[in-house]
Amino acid sequence: QVQLVESGGGLVQPGGSLRLSCAASGFTLDYYAIGWFRQAPGKEREGVSCISSSDGSIYYADSVKGRFTISRDNAKNTVYLQMNSLKPEDTAVYYCAAVPGVVAVDEFETSRRYDYWGQGTQVTVSS
Repeated sequence: QVQLVESGGGLVQPGGSLRLSCAASGFTLDYYAIGWFRQAPGKEREGVSCISSSDGSIYYADSVKGRFTISRDNAKNTVYLQMNSLKPEDTAVYYCAAVPGVVAVDEFETSRRYDYWGQGTQVTVSS
């Protein structure tokens, strides 16, 4: 059974950092592109970042470039999202998603591109 489980969310002050984890089970992450999305109350789900499979391509939304870093540890079957210099507008539920193969730069923010989703983890940035 394919499963994605996010963890690492929490409450952090503006300017702080968090590292989210997306642990996969039931399949091998090596062959999948993994995306991170977020959804704030009353807003649509938006793509944040993506790391593709074989070619290792990495993409970021403009809103997080220079602050967030996506990485993968295939040995642990886990993808991470390191979030630095957090802002109140980063507050949202963060989801990871997976799809086999490679995701192009013009589609990584499209939620329907992905086949599998985790349950989400809450990130709150507030003083």
